[in-house]
Parts: sequence; C-alpha cells; structure tokens
Amino acid sequence: MPGEAKPTAEVNGVLWGARSADWASLQERQCRPVYEAVLERLNVGPGMAFLDAGCGSGMAAQIVASRGARISGLDASEAMLAIARQRVPEGTFGCSDLETLPFADASFDAVTGFNSFQYAGNPGRALAEARRVTKPGGRVAIVTWGPPEGMPAAALVAALKPLLPMPPPGVPGPFALSNEEALRGFADSAGLKPESIFDVQSPFRYASLEDGVRGLGSSGVAARARNASSDEAVDRAHTEALEAFRQPDGSYHIPAVFRCLIARA
Repeated sequence: MPGEAKPTAEVNGVLWGARSADWASLQERQCRPVYEAVLERLNVGPGMAFLDAGCGSGMAAQIVASRGARISGLDASEAMLAIARQRVPEGTFGCSDLETLPFADASFDAVTGFNSFQYAGNPGRALAEARRVTKPGGRVAIVTWGPPEGMPAAALVAALKPLLPMPPPGVPGPFALSNEEALRGFADSAGLKPESIFDVQSPFRYASLEDGVRGLGSSGVAARARNASSDEAVDRAHTEALEAFRQPDGSYHIPAVFRCLIARA
C-alpha cells in the first residue's frame, strides 16, 4: 500500500549484514550484561520454548541454549544468521520480518527483542506479533536504549547523526522508547501487561581505537551512514567521539545503559 512502511528484512537485512563478522567479534559482546540480566529475570531453563526476535549473530541465543531452553531465532540478515547457526547448532534460525512471524499462535514461553522491535518497519505490528506467538501467561521482553540524558554512550549515537539521511516524518529516533511512560504505552498497545521495568549498566569496552572504530562501524545504523557519506566520514566521526573515553592504557570505556521491560502475554 502507498506509504506503508517496508518490512524489516527488506530494509535492514543488507545494512546489518554488511559487517557481520565485526559485529559478532567486537560489538555484540558489549550487550552481554543485558542479555544475562533479562534471561535471569525470565528464569530461562530446561524445557522452555524461547524465541529471540532480531537475534543478530546469536550471542543471546547461545546463552539461552546453555540454560537448556529450546531456542529459535529470527533476524533480517542472513549473514548474521550464518554466525548464529555456527554458534548454536541445536537452535532453529530463520530470516523473517518481525511484523509477520512464521509461527503458530502461542508457540513460545518467552520472546525477547533485544534492541529490535523499535527498528521494525512497523514496531507496533512487530510487538503484536511477539504477543501472538507467546503462550498465554508467557512473557515478552523489550530492550531499548536507556535515557540519553547523562549517558556517555549517547555521544556515540549522536556522532553519526550529521551523516545520516533525514528520516521521513514520524519515524521514531533511537531513544523514542527510553522514556518509561512511552515504553509502557508501547507494551500496552500490543495487548501486553507490563510487569517490571529495570535498567542494566552495560558499558562498551574496546582494547584499542581500531577495535572501537570497527565495533561501532559494524551496526546497521553505521552502514546507513556510510551509504549516505563515506567509510572515511563514519570512521572519523567514531574516532572523534571515542577520544573522550580513552583510558591511560590505550583502551576505551564508555558507560552505557539499556532499559528493559518485561510483560505478560
């Protein structure tokens, strides 16, 4: 239909797969504390049927599998999924739009969206799909950036803003769900019952400037910025933003916070 948002996979698959190896080796691990905190709150364990919607290269799925749950994962990028399949051979992974999940109603005990639902072409529809495939009484976890005010990592997000094309009117920014009221409203609109909201400290750490630039440059947002400018411009923006966080030993430490909501289906 004219004006309808394009599906997630069509929009994001190529972008997020452009530097999948750097994402898997350098950037995904920056969010490990968030994965562990959310999975602990969900009491993930043997016998649980679990879906990671927007699973990336599979680090969260790997933790789920290590806890004995049956893991399924979906992502927009085939390159990311190839890594996930190597990491979790016992898992079931597929490429799909988050707005049209290829599962029957009430298939999973829990569904997670680690920084994924808000990047769907239609976030509300994606979350409604997550609720649909969750068993009655099961839980859905929505993870997004924490509030940007006073968060050092927000400077890394802002660094690319001058290089990105102007978004269409009404497209939410990266911190659109960071407000607690907005996040609760997002869950409510999908028919979910919010249970708890909590923040997780998950600092970005890089051993060197090269690692930092490569890690930050592996995201789909960075790929979009490269397409609109150049590799050099993106690397320069990240290099300048990282300078404030250089440690005496040459490593980099950037405090970051993620906001998590767990809701009942």
